[in-house]
Amino acid sequence: MKIGLYFGSFNPIHTGHLIIADHIANHTDCSQVWLVVSPQNPLKPSSVLLNEYHRLHLANLAIEGNSKLKVSDIEFKLPKPSYTIDTLTYLKEKYPENSFAIILGSDSFQNLPHWKNFEQLVSNYEFLIYERPKHPVLENHDAKACIVQAPMLQISSTDIRKNIKAGKSIRYMVPEKVVAEIELAGYYK
Repeated sequence: MKIGLYFGSFNPIHTGHLIIADHIANHTDCSQVWLVVSPQNPLKPSSVLLNEYHRLHLANLAIEGNSKLKVSDIEFKLPKPSYTIDTLTYLKEKYPENSFAIILGSDSFQNLPHWKNFEQLVSNYEFLIYERPKHPVLENHDAKACIVQAPMLQISSTDIRKNIKAGKSIRYMVPEKVVAEIELAGYYK
């Protein structure tokens, strides 16, 4: 089975993430898309991150009822910060019957040469790239890369956190169950 791995902080998960994941699950040869919640992205500050178990819970609420999507806490068990190559090495050992593709935005793909063991990544894995505005894919880094024309929403987790702090609505930016849980728990205030 081919699994698309969509790595992210998901701080919090939002409708834009879900549209991309669902589109890839339904319009590529991936049987499933796993949303891999990263406890600590080495390229992002950890000071603004909600606890990883809370982010995992919100992600699980967001995908309820969609059998093509799965939330993974695999990186919770690995050394921090999380490096994609280490996660993939672990997944290949744990699930040798599956093949894995990396899902990422064109902005992140441009940074690929800065990733740990990026040569190993491009020689062993396929990349499913969704193009972000103002970030065309100009260089494929010798990777097996496929541009996916997924619908894009201009929503960011940063803007959602700012709205929550300012007491503004985040309705429709995140699924209703996620809104309810964020409000109930007082996250991001």
